[in-house]
Amino acid sequence: MDLRPAEVTSILEKEIESYQGDSDMQSVGTVLTVGDGVARVWGLDDCMMNELLEFPGGVRGVALSLEEDNVGCVLLGDAAKVREGDTVKSTGRIISVPTGPKLLGRVVDALGIPRDGKGPLGTTEEDLMLIEQPAPSVVEREPVHEPMQTGIKAIDSMIPVGRGQRELVIGDRQTGKTAILIDAIIEQAKTGGGDPNNPDQVLCVYVAIGQKQSTVVDIVKRLEAIGAMAYTIVVTASANDEASMQYLAPYAGCTMGERFRNEGRHVLAIYDDIYKQALAYRQVMLLLRRPPGREAFPGDVFNLHSRLLERSAKLAKNAPEINPIYKAGGGSLTAFPVVETQEGDVSAYIPTNVISITDGQIFLDSDLFNSGVRPAVNVGISVSRVGGAAQTNAMKKTAGGLRINLAQYRELQAFAQFGSDLDSATQATLTRGEKLVELLKQGQYVPMAWEDQTMILYAGTSGGLDDLDTALVLPFEKEFLAYMSDVHSEVGEAMRETLKLSDDHKAILDAAITKVKGQVRAS
Repeated sequence: MDLRPAEVTSILEKEIESYQGDSDMQSVGTVLTVGDGVARVWGLDDCMMNELLEFPGGVRGVALSLEEDNVGCVLLGDAAKVREGDTVKSTGRIISVPTGPKLLGRVVDALGIPRDGKGPLGTTEEDLMLIEQPAPSVVEREPVHEPMQTGIKAIDSMIPVGRGQRELVIGDRQTGKTAILIDAIIEQAKTGGGDPNNPDQVLCVYVAIGQKQSTVVDIVKRLEAIGAMAYTIVVTASANDEASMQYLAPYAGCTMGERFRNEGRHVLAIYDDIYKQALAYRQVMLLLRRPPGREAFPGDVFNLHSRLLERSAKLAKNAPEINPIYKAGGGSLTAFPVVETQEGDVSAYIPTNVISITDGQIFLDSDLFNSGVRPAVNVGISVSRVGGAAQTNAMKKTAGGLRINLAQYRELQAFAQFGSDLDSATQATLTRGEKLVELLKQGQYVPMAWEDQTMILYAGTSGGLDDLDTALVLPFEKEFLAYMSDVHSEVGEAMRETLKLSDDHKAILDAAITKVKGQVRAS
């Protein structure tokens, strides 16, 4: 046969023109096995880690185990719709969630799908961000130095938290962990008047992992009643959701907060709680036949939490010059992870892991809680590794000896039970400690401004309350703060402007303490 090169070329050109290219090609696989919310798929040779896969019936899955001959993935929907032999399509996309201002005031699940009945979010393709983001590098960060006020006297005075910090909240169940974090969200209204459009307003992301749906509803109602939902996003993966959703929820919430941080805003992210996330991750990994380690957790359970919490940071002012993903510098993402302990055991596997990752911990003691000390913060075990760097000068000077006074009181309190003959110095320490313990008690949903905290703590640490009956301490606090607000409002205003407590203002406080004590005793 006589082949002419020109004819061959012409035929090839026509074939190439009629060939539509790779645009219609899609990697497909076949379901080998399915069960317990996990599917094994054969044929997806080019699948990526955390890639979103499409199953029949609108069910989606996430690839979490890439093996030689199959891909193990968790299903993010009704597993009953998936059958062996079904065709699986790869999307070529890593799992992403919607971000942006449209999420504020909404309740969404781990995939960003609304769960509050208020309709679709209306987010665009540009609003989607990968659920896993790299943590800011060392040069993109700056040291934590701005206070993140929680409104809790015991925390802001002795365990100060700064913007960009990671502070663990740890304790047994029913010790008030969620309560102090809801108070922290409510307190943020004072940063920008509760207006999410105010650049000074701290935005909040509350991630509820493995909780009862009724609990989440109560929290949302409480935030709405106070007006805090306007600047808050609630991400929920409740106890009856798939383990995969509980595992993904904190990363989704973190990504939503990072969008605002990258734009120069300040964000408070609460993960309540990541012990339940670790349990969900263990369940998923065991179903995927990942080798179990200590307490049957997979070997990378430390990485599970470190790659979440390391994303919290205070960005440097020049971060946009270093990395273009940052639209503005100076933003921050502060993390409050929660871990539930069993019988107060902080040396268990997951608690010690998270303690080693975070910049301090707030330990809530069930014994203190049951004895009426609420919030039940155990000052001896709690610590902030940022310390005074995240405190105003006025608070630092006023509360400087508070922790030592309380530690001495706890020690002498135990000692005093064995004998009645106590010297005057011991008696004075016990009296002062008793008043301080009473002063640090605080009701739920009533966070206190830092300047009010400073004034009332000054009354305790200066010895002004030593001669007052313990039962009158809390009535005194109420009367004293009302008196300072009505008669000497200039003291609080000066503290807000200068962040200091001057000697002249201390003299005003001393006179006010004496006057209000007389009024309280008389009443």
